[in-house]
Amino acid sequence: MKTENIIQTKSYAFAVRIVLLYRHLLKEKREFVLAKQLLRCGTSIGANVEEAIGGQSRADFVSKLSIAYKEARETCYWLRLLKDTGYLTEQEFDSIYADSDELCRIIAAIQKSTKQAVAGNS
Repeated sequence: MKTENIIQTKSYAFAVRIVLLYRHLLKEKREFVLAKQLLRCGTSIGANVEEAIGGQSRADFVSKLSIAYKEARETCYWLRLLKDTGYLTEQEFDSIYADSDELCRIIAAIQKSTKQAVAGNS
């Protein structure tokens, strides 16, 4: 039986939330440019995690995971900007930003442990 991959599960669930937020920003706030930026980076996190999992080598895994981390950081940026410009309420922001920040921390921890494992095998 396959064990659950936490980063895979959380990044996918986060992408779903981002798509729903994107729809909200388009329909209710009539915001298109910032919303599109958020959609791209917020859904890219999970896509890059999936690519990392299917990587052909440890170097490929680390490379794709690094991209996922950068996309997670960018997502944090767009979320803060949307809040600070009034497109997101404090309540809307707090929940999704916490998830975005958690993804950053999890991916950073995986990167660190992978680099340590590589160093240990040298």
